[in-house]
Amino acid sequence: MNTSILLRRVLPALIIVVLVVGAFFWFTRAKPVVVVLKSVDRGNVESTVVNTRAGTVEACLRTRLSTIMGGRIEFLGVKEGDKVKKGQLLLKLWNDDQKAQQTLAEAQRAVSAQRVKEVCTTAASATREAERQTSLRARGYVSEAREDAARSEADARRAGCDTARADVTQAAARVGVTRVEQGRMVLYAPFDGTVAKIVGELGEYSTPSPPGVPTPPAIDLIDDSCLYVKAPMDEVDAPKIRAGLPVRVSLDALPKQPLQGKVRRVAPYVSAVEKQARTVDVEVDFDMPATGNLLVGYSADVEIVLGGRQNVVRVPTAALIEGSKVMVLNADSGKLEERKVKAGITNWEFTEIVDGLAAGERIVISLEREGVKVGARATADDKSK
Repeated sequence: MNTSILLRRVLPALIIVVLVVGAFFWFTRAKPVVVVLKSVDRGNVESTVVNTRAGTVEACLRTRLSTIMGGRIEFLGVKEGDKVKKGQLLLKLWNDDQKAQQTLAEAQRAVSAQRVKEVCTTAASATREAERQTSLRARGYVSEAREDAARSEADARRAGCDTARADVTQAAARVGVTRVEQGRMVLYAPFDGTVAKIVGELGEYSTPSPPGVPTPPAIDLIDDSCLYVKAPMDEVDAPKIRAGLPVRVSLDALPKQPLQGKVRRVAPYVSAVEKQARTVDVEVDFDMPATGNLLVGYSADVEIVLGGRQNVVRVPTAALIEGSKVMVLNADSGKLEERKVKAGITNWEFTEIVDGLAAGERIVISLEREGVKVGARATADDKSK
């Protein structure tokens, strides 16, 4: 069998095999990854820092009141949510024994006052008698001994008068002591505010809350007419923060309603919380009075603006890889490639690009999609901009 006949017989089979293998690889090859592209634009980029953990809306004035002494609640003049005025009586414990002590002290003061009248009147009479004896002694009618006796008597009576007056002062002080003792059993509002919480009911025993003892206060009083935000910032960012810097405040309870404010105070020390990063507390005042729709205790996030640049080339921060690379789609090869860039100032939303990209170029922003990696074949999603 010659060669030409062999080729005519084998060649069709080879062609069929090549076609089958080619079709297999064609239909089983990986499909292109669909990626979202975004055009690089120009705009403003701010350098910001944010809190490490959720901050809290606080009241400028808040006090947790407890009586100095414990006792049974005899009077409870408010309920939770009530508005109160400065000096208003909020709570009073049973103190009939102290009232009785005050009544006794006041009676003793009255007796002492009457005693003053008696003793001092006698002293005045003795003084006049001594003066009369002196006059008689000058004319020779009485002896010198008689005059000395009259003077001694007058001095003794005046001393008794002074002692009686001192007794009145002492009795008045005793009355004051009983009033102070009663003051330990009552609570008055130290400022205008709202009663947030009450621990105890009428007739129950109220226990004082000394420092260092985790006993709940009897009444939690807040002034919600003045609010601010307290938030922990990472110790690394603390040296960059100073009073007066502008702040954007976001609240979970009021989404899409950011509030403007300014840094009021940066704590002069670092807080070390177990198993968490060291932080510095920052206090933020609202630019506009933030009352009405805000509640004390709301969680809040603060974004402190350290500075910014205008009309610069920028990309979404989430599109950066390791902070210095972006991914682009090569239009000729249809494959994804990495490109190194030089980043400038950054925040959670945008990053300035100093070098490596120009406005109008398109980068991949869907880095989280499966299959998005260098060298992968890709096509642009319809959502690309």
